[in-house]
Amino acid sequence: QVQLVESGGGSVQPGGSLRLSCVVSGVALANYGIGWFRQAPGKEREGIICISKSGNDPFYADSVKDRFTVSRDNAKNTVYLQMNGLKPEDTAVYTCSASDWHPCGMDYYGNGTLVTVSS
Repeated sequence: QVQLVESGGGSVQPGGSLRLSCVVSGVALANYGIGWFRQAPGKEREGIICISKSGNDPFYADSVKDRFTVSRDNAKNTVYLQMNGLKPEDTAVYTCSASDWHPCGMDYYGNGTLVTVSS
């Protein structure tokens, strides 16, 4: 049974930073591509990051490129999302997903963690 648990969300002022974690259990993370999604209030879910099994050349949506950085530690079964230069429009529930065949996950999802950017 694949389970994903996100953590690290919270409230931060504009320009601040947060690091989210996605812990994967029940399987070996090394065999899974991971995607990060977010859903802002009243908006559709947005896929923002993909990191493949190899971890090489992650994909970043334009909305987060150059501010967010994804990394994976297969030994800890954990994927990290470092978010810098946060903006109010980054306010959303952030969710990670996993797939053993798709580099952006989308088979299994966590429950998400809320990030609020406000002054």
